Amino acid sequence: MIIPEFLLRRIYRAGSLRITDEGIAIDLKNMLGPGVISGIGFVEVNGEKHTPEELKLITSGQETTADAITPDNPVIFRLHQEGTLILQGVKELNQGINRIILELISKDAGKVQVSLNENFMPA
Repeated sequence: MIIPEFLLRRIYRAGSLRITDEGIAIDLKNMLGPGVISGIGFVEVNGEKHTPEELKLITSGQETTADAITPDNPVIFRLHQEGTLILQGVKELNQGINRIILELISKDAGKVQVSLNENFMPA
């Protein structure tokens, strides 16, 4: 299934890119419809690819490392549900525009990539 990129961008909350005590974080909000995330392939920030072992997803009060999200242990992502994806241990972003690519794996759509350019200005 091919999902247009402009639709995929609707799961990312614009302006949410930030550095936390745990690492780089972005907020997600499902504005597409109910879905099942059966894996997270990678997150790439400014050309540097990060594996699922480095990622944590927080949603509905539950924390899950991305490598624990599998077809046998999926994350149900309901319409309007929010979450935060944290790239653990990574604390550097470019001042200004940062290029981010997130690869999600869905039972229904297969592998899909969300790519965006997000502005970061340190506080």
